Amino acid sequence: MSELPPLAQFLRSRREHLSPEAAGVKVTGRRRTPGLRREEVATLAGVSIDYLVRLEQGRDTNPSPDVLVALAEALQLDGDESRHLLGLAARSASPHLEQFCPATPRLDAGVPPTVQLVLDQLDPTPAFVIGPLGDVVASNQAWRTLVEPLGLVAMPNLVRHLFLHPDARTTYPDWDRTADAQVARFRTVHRQLEQEPAFQEVLAELLTVPAFAERWAAHPVTPKHRGSGRLHHPDAGDLRLTFEVLRLADDDQELVTWLPDDDATADAIARLVATEHPVSPARLRVVGTA
Repeated sequence: MSELPPLAQFLRSRREHLSPEAAGVKVTGRRRTPGLRREEVATLAGVSIDYLVRLEQGRDTNPSPDVLVALAEALQLDGDESRHLLGLAARSASPHLEQFCPATPRLDAGVPPTVQLVLDQLDPTPAFVIGPLGDVVASNQAWRTLVEPLGLVAMPNLVRHLFLHPDARTTYPDWDRTADAQVARFRTVHRQLEQEPAFQEVLAELLTVPAFAERWAAHPVTPKHRGSGRLHHPDAGDLRLTFEVLRLADDDQELVTWLPDDDATADAIARLVATEHPVSPARLRVVGTA
């Protein structure tokens, strides 16, 4: 049996992950599976159940804009999810609509000298640039010093490191939350990169990991661009970090900074990077609380 089209997969996944309570649907009797039933989504969206079945089975690949908007509202999609839905529909409806979809990102791109200069100027705040596949394509010395004992310099791909490195669950105390975010980011570029051999190779490797495969099947497409997390460092103990993600306009890349979230983390990072270039803990603390 052939795999369902991405549009069908996404609609079914979002239906199965929206609870009746969240959708305002009254539950009567026992339910064999979580999420909404097709007839409930059809009612909320104002479409026939037969039409929704055809969409979820891939037998209709050209829903109208009005139907897409109604489904997005019924399924309570956020902005990223709604844009993803529209992109999937555009690609499935007609190859002539490809011109309105984002261009395929460059996977072999480095960073311009000015971006590397920004990274270096951010020292001693750990900062790096990631490409569409999660590869670290540039970084500053503070980041490399911080993560080398974690294995990220030897395996410079965030999603591969998270799911394939033997110490990952120790390195990331909030592993489940971090895994959800990384898979969401990886899913977001899937529509643009699905035909690229490099993407297919990384995806095939990751799908051998059940924890990744389960999350991938859920079709998350809302990556975080700001937040906090923890790292367990073998020399510095638990570090509490705030991350900020800035998109670089020309190269489908993102610049990420790790800011200390408390004084203990600021002091620990200052001690770690002092071997490369002496810096006062006070300077790091100011950056972390700005």
